[in-house]
Amino acid sequence: MTFETEDRAALRQSVRDLLAKHSDSAAVRKAIASPDGFDAALWGRLVEQIGVAALAIPEEFDGVGASLAETHVVLEELGRTLTPSPLLGSAVLAAQALLISGDADACSRLLPGIAAGEVAAVCWASESGWDATGVSASGDSLTGTAHYVLGGDVATTLLVLAADGSGVSLFEVDPAADGVDRRRVPTMDPTRSLSQVSFTGATGRLLSSPADLAERLKTAALVALSAEQVGAAQAALDLTVEYAKNRKQFGRVIGSFQALKHRMADMYALVETARSMSYAAALSQDPQDAYAAKIYCSEAFEQVAAEAIQLHGGIAITWEHDAQLYFKRAHGTAQLFGQPRDFLAAIAS
Repeated sequence: MTFETEDRAALRQSVRDLLAKHSDSAAVRKAIASPDGFDAALWGRLVEQIGVAALAIPEEFDGVGASLAETHVVLEELGRTLTPSPLLGSAVLAAQALLISGDADACSRLLPGIAAGEVAAVCWASESGWDATGVSASGDSLTGTAHYVLGGDVATTLLVLAADGSGVSLFEVDPAADGVDRRRVPTMDPTRSLSQVSFTGATGRLLSSPADLAERLKTAALVALSAEQVGAAQAALDLTVEYAKNRKQFGRVIGSFQALKHRMADMYALVETARSMSYAAALSQDPQDAYAAKIYCSEAFEQVAAEAIQLHGGIAITWEHDAQLYFKRAHGTAQLFGQPRDFLAAIAS
């Protein structure tokens, strides 16, 4: 099955054209420094002109009724430019949590807002990682801390995965409710803001919670993240090739040196293999494919970003150059939703 259909190619071009106008290197740096951690005006354009937040939301909830494969295309383009946005945390994680829950009332109330660009956040991981929720529930009272929350400090709705003794249940919490404290935390990757959200006896609304909710949500998260990694790895490769075509040493452009050609060829092979694995996972949405994509795309992106730094030389680690941002994104995404080694045992079994 071919991933790049005519419709997806047109979607890709629309997103790419919009980002070329409004999300260049200077714009990304400005967005990083903004109070929200992303450019609200650009997010509004992406939502209103292209409908990116509504793509994988069914039409009955004011969505486009497409699929996660279409969202995959958008995430790849956002990764290519390192554009900070709420798409992964809100339109993928939060929207999918609601759809997987099957809670008709919650979907009817919350999904139209997410499709229209409102930011929702999933409070999930504990300090030890994404395999254990940091929040516990006693009745409708929530206590504990969720770490690494995407968009948690700006979200208008919080969806909390809480351990309740019989498993993991999904709760809806008002961010302004008593007992909720949220703050942005420092991160290695400045282009992605993460938050810590703490609950001290906060009241939550229990939503439908199928037993496999956390596993299915993790699958969607890993596949979506791999799209960002592929887009960013391709951009790091392109940046390096362009530099090698123009930088001169000993009276010759460095791209003419055979040793550097070999290294860039290896980078290309890593990117294309990662793309194939990411696309396969996007089409299947199978947990094993998602684990494989997480492992390979993380490691490939880290290697490509490291080579980009090496081949650029000292200039690559200066703040003014984009190579260091791709390097930081590579290491940040490798840790997000679990380190690659965490999934090796699952694949081996």
